[in-house]
Amino acid sequence: MTPARSLIENIAAALSAHGLVLRGGFNFAGGEETPSGLSGAAAISVLLVGQAGAAPWPHFLRWRKGQSGTIANPLDKWSREVIGAVAETFGARAASPSDRPYLPFQQWAMRAEGLRPSPLGILMHPQYGLWHAYRGALLFEDEIALPEPRDVIHFCDACLDKPCLKSCPVDAYSADGFAHETCLAHVRGQNGAPCRTGGCFDRNACPYGTAYRYPPQVQAFHMAAFAGL
Repeated sequence: MTPARSLIENIAAALSAHGLVLRGGFNFAGGEETPSGLSGAAAISVLLVGQAGAAPWPHFLRWRKGQSGTIANPLDKWSREVIGAVAETFGARAASPSDRPYLPFQQWAMRAEGLRPSPLGILMHPQYGLWHAYRGALLFEDEIALPEPRDVIHFCDACLDKPCLKSCPVDAYSADGFAHETCLAHVRGQNGAPCRTGGCFDRNACPYGTAYRYPPQVQAFHMAAFAGL
């Protein structure tokens, strides 16, 4: 079995140098279908890599200034480079949420951290609220001793007013789900400037984890990527 304490601490330190955090992990169950590890054999353990708040932003900007020309999906490219380098150092295979075929990152995240989705679909974190993300995963072919995810508070259960379902000017989110095309048309349209510059009204209305809220320029970056602007 891999000596988990030193391995995990070293990986966390390597990621922290880029503003990223280790977001927990787990060992796949026997007989469970799993992705492949570095050699092509079945992975046994997975560690999730992500962010809390906008900590990676200055690191990403420094990297972007050193690149030439137009880059499609630059944040994804940066994440792949950083996580790929960490994976190489520690003998793992790096995986990305944008890999095809898609890997079940949200299910992995719920399993690793004990989180549940908010009404917006974003996993609600007891510290970060909705202001966090998963940027990749490290897949190992060795078993890693990991603690079971602890029970966490799911703030959405106690939130009676649900401001996240009442703040969008076109009611893109509702109990029926996300009206993707309605949202997209609004953000791209003449009345969508506040969303383009300040981010999603519904997400910003959530009262939890506000200390980790992305700054306006980060929200504008993500909104532009969503809308293809």
